[in-house]
Amino acid sequence: MKGRKFYLDKQNGKWMGVCAGIARMTGWDPTLVRVGLVVVTLAGAFPWTIIAYLAAGLIAKPRPVYLSDEEAAPVRFGRTSTAEMTGSMRDIDRRLAEVDTYVAAPNSTLAREIDALR
Repeated sequence: MKGRKFYLDKQNGKWMGVCAGIARMTGWDPTLVRVGLVVVTLAGAFPWTIIAYLAAGLIAKPRPVYLSDEEAAPVRFGRTSTAEMTGSMRDIDRRLAEVDTYVAAPNSTLAREIDALR
């Protein structure tokens, strides 16, 4: 998050883009930021959260068009599931086994290809 700046994210925002901008800057889910704002407002910070939201919406700059998605995108939200990791590792293991079989097994075609390179 070092070096990230706060910009309004009006493309993904609901009203002024403040919560979406905070979510993009911190790498959090925008819905989580919105719910957090509502909870803090209802928990007793009523006038101040609204004032801070409006001030941020009026003072902050919109996200520049020239920023690429990599520069402005949040850190990936969520984690890879165990099933996805297992499937990915299984695929890598299968491909490595194929390479090992091709290279280590007696293979006259491979031997000819290697000899041709010399």
